[in-house]
Amino acid sequence: MTQIIAPRVRTLVLLILAVAGALLAGAAPASAHAALTGSDPAQGAVVDTAPTRVSLTFSEPVAVGDDSVRVLDPKGERVDKGDPANPSGTTYSVPLVSGLPDGTYTVAYQVVSADSHPVAGAFTFSIGAPSETTVSVSAQASDDGLVGWLYGFGRYVSYAGFAVLAGGAAFVLACWAPGARVRAVQRLVVSGWLALTAATLGLLMLRGSYTTSGRVGDVFDLELLGDVLQTKTGAALVSRLLLLAAAALFIAVLFGAYARTADAAPDHPGDGDGGEPDKRDLTFGLALGGTVVAAGLAASWAMSEHASQGLQAGVAMPVDVVHLLAVAAWLGGLTALLVALHRAPVETPVGHDAVRRFSRLAFGSVVTLAVTGVYQSWRQLGSWSAFTDTRYGQLLLVKIALVAVMVAVAFLSRRWTRRLADARGSAAAEEAERAEEEKQPAGTAPATASETSETSEAEKTEAGHDAVRAAQLARQRAATEAARQKRLRDADPNRFGLRRSVLAEAGVAVVLLAVTTVLTQTEPGRTEQDARAAAATSSSAPATGQGSGAVSLTMPFDTGGTNGKGVVSVDLDPAQAGDNALHVYVEGPDGTPVDVPEVKIALTLAAQDIGPLPVTPDRITTGHWSASGVQIPMAGDWKVEVTVRTSDIDQVTVSKNAQIG
Repeated sequence: MTQIIAPRVRTLVLLILAVAGALLAGAAPASAHAALTGSDPAQGAVVDTAPTRVSLTFSEPVAVGDDSVRVLDPKGERVDKGDPANPSGTTYSVPLVSGLPDGTYTVAYQVVSADSHPVAGAFTFSIGAPSETTVSVSAQASDDGLVGWLYGFGRYVSYAGFAVLAGGAAFVLACWAPGARVRAVQRLVVSGWLALTAATLGLLMLRGSYTTSGRVGDVFDLELLGDVLQTKTGAALVSRLLLLAAAALFIAVLFGAYARTADAAPDHPGDGDGGEPDKRDLTFGLALGGTVVAAGLAASWAMSEHASQGLQAGVAMPVDVVHLLAVAAWLGGLTALLVALHRAPVETPVGHDAVRRFSRLAFGSVVTLAVTGVYQSWRQLGSWSAFTDTRYGQLLLVKIALVAVMVAVAFLSRRWTRRLADARGSAAAEEAERAEEEKQPAGTAPATASETSETSEAEKTEAGHDAVRAAQLARQRAATEAARQKRLRDADPNRFGLRRSVLAEAGVAVVLLAVTTVLTQTEPGRTEQDARAAAATSSSAPATGQGSGAVSLTMPFDTGGTNGKGVVSVDLDPAQAGDNALHVYVEGPDGTPVDVPEVKIALTLAAQDIGPLPVTPDRITTGHWSASGVQIPMAGDWKVEVTVRTSDIDQVTVSKNAQIG
């Protein structure tokens, strides 16, 4: 595997990088997989007077519908009115009916994060004093039922179909040109196209129910389907279908015109007499067109899921495209090699040169996966502890272990490839082939006494005596020929060992693809840890209701740089219109005060179009900043934004809403 990648493969990789960079330049950063970071009233809070609205703050902008936020009284009756409003970037509020009595109220929410995944949850707050409630706070998300299972299965099929389609075609073009004429390889690539097309159509139909009600009956709701088409995910699925139409044309040319130019003798379009100008032009055109289509298909995932949100999204999307293409080249090419080793006719065997080419292609894919995987892991986890403390990190460890197993088995396959190249077939295989040639002319099946009799009957049948017997004889001849080819393939112990090791690789690949599918639907570890920190600070902070005389806000932050994680707290006293004293405290993940180069505050009252009003506090001591005489012109639901800078280039702005006055 240390040999230099073939020029055609190197050209293919360069084309992939160029096309991916051209298609996927630029994106606005946000935090992947939305999480609830705050609410007003806060979770578990007890307020003195009934609020006029409930506000939820998420880690990123989310998509909301008519029933995305529901507020239920102790008897389970809805007390919210109107649709959710978006007074500021990540805060969504719903008005409440007036005159709410004392008791415990339940807030249930179900939204769709910017990376396409539904996010649901529930919490309670109380007016006056806590009371008994008939409402359960464990809300079931729309992706927890049958529709969610079907959607997850569709995602798995789509990934598998893409890998087989793109990887199988790359195997034929880069490693084994005669494979374009092998029916088993043709059926494999076409099956990948059919699987990806069917799965994409299914995901498009399921999407509306998956993100809203979760009911099977809503799968065929045309109104929901129309809403889906207006979303980023819907546009990505439609784009994928259009690209699959182009892929169908690519397949037709690959197994049509290209297959007719593929000589049976040479193992690769660059071998032997396969260097005619027309053939070179066709190969280059297929490589270029296939790369563009494959990169576009990969981009339909990258531009609508985890890679499109979070830190450095403009870099993450092209990296994700390259990662998906490397997966397809490795796993899809491996599947094509397995089919070729088991089903290719002896007249068109998979030579050792083709296997060695794929070995180099697989090695390059593994290196690419390692580099892009390290970047994706840092981006989605953010800390070593997230490997073991979050579900995303635990699944990622399983995926890494499976990749390691596949690489180990691949080294065994390389050993069999080396033996195959050195031996050029075992003595047993050569003797078997000579015996076959001595028994009969080249290109005919071995004849036995019974087959000779059956041949005579077939001749009589062809003369019009027995059509049924002729059909039976044809089936027997086909079975005999298949058995002969299998016997010849199995006669070479090196080739047989290679087939077994490749089969083992493919088995691990099936499990690896399943884990990867679950991983793409799992909340990233970085976001999960931030949500836990927000929940912990929310539950430990004092209630901030009207008339409390002070406001205390606590917000986790992560600038993405070294030592960039921590918690910032803002105290505003007396939290009334007029002069106020403001204190800012910055702590590290372990709760100890830390200094940062800069802290800035901005206050905004969106309802009255006031602000942002900047506040620059003075440093008092380690981790403590203060400002006096902070003027707040009027009472209302103010948004408090805190900008924390931890280095010359790393900074982040976090926010919460507070009722002042």
